[in-house]
Amino acid sequence: MDPSVTSGLYRDITDLAHDSPSWVRHFVEIGTEAVIVILGLLFLASWWRRRSGDSRAMAVAVVGPLATAVAYVGSELFKSAVQEERPCRAVAGAAASLATCPPVGDWSFPSNHSTIAAAAAVALAIAWRAIAFLTIPLALFAAFSRVFVGVHYPHDVAVGLLFGGLVATLVVLALTRPARALIETMRTSRTGVVVWFAGRGPAPEPARGPAAPWAADAGPGYGAGYGPEYGSVHGAAPGSEPGHQARQGPVAGSDLRHR
Repeated sequence: MDPSVTSGLYRDITDLAHDSPSWVRHFVEIGTEAVIVILGLLFLASWWRRRSGDSRAMAVAVVGPLATAVAYVGSELFKSAVQEERPCRAVAGAAASLATCPPVGDWSFPSNHSTIAAAAAVALAIAWRAIAFLTIPLALFAAFSRVFVGVHYPHDVAVGLLFGGLVATLVVLALTRPARALIETMRTSRTGVVVWFAGRGPAPEPARGPAAPWAADAGPGYGAGYGPEYGSVHGAAPGSEPGHQARQGPVAGSDLRHR
């Protein structure tokens, strides 16, 4: 991309930076680096909370940092191919950069910070949807801050955001299945460090006691006291003729009355 396309916007943003209160400038200067640290800590929190979860959720959590690393390597290769000079040296008439201008050979396009921030934000949002409201704004702030402190063109950070987000999504989709299989294998290990990293997963459901041997064949209404050892409802042995004992009762009583 021709740097002159966004040079005017670069001048506007760097002028805004110099016109801003000193606390704003200091906040952005610190924040442009701190965002990467914050996203890294969120990766640790995401991994930790998933150690007791199912293996797929755990796999997505641990693939995120790898996806971010892949995006970073891709942006470095991109830089080496394009070799765009930094705007803090190339744009005439622009305000001095707040951050130290990187040395010659540390190319500008695309922005590594923006790539890393976007990749981490997307990977975290996939693994932990509840914090997407935090990670996405952090990535946008990281991108804007690189222009604000004067070390990148606007198109550097825009492409970095798109590239990082796309790479992270593709890597997470591609690696979640094999990572899940690896996590399940690690959880069966007897090595303490391996189990500590992978976690033991959710607790197994309590086993149910064995059913009575006759319960499977019992018909409707077959309840307590109707087991084989009890016989029929009248106490007769299984298979006896219904009402057999009822007929025996009157006969015995008749004999007693005639004695």
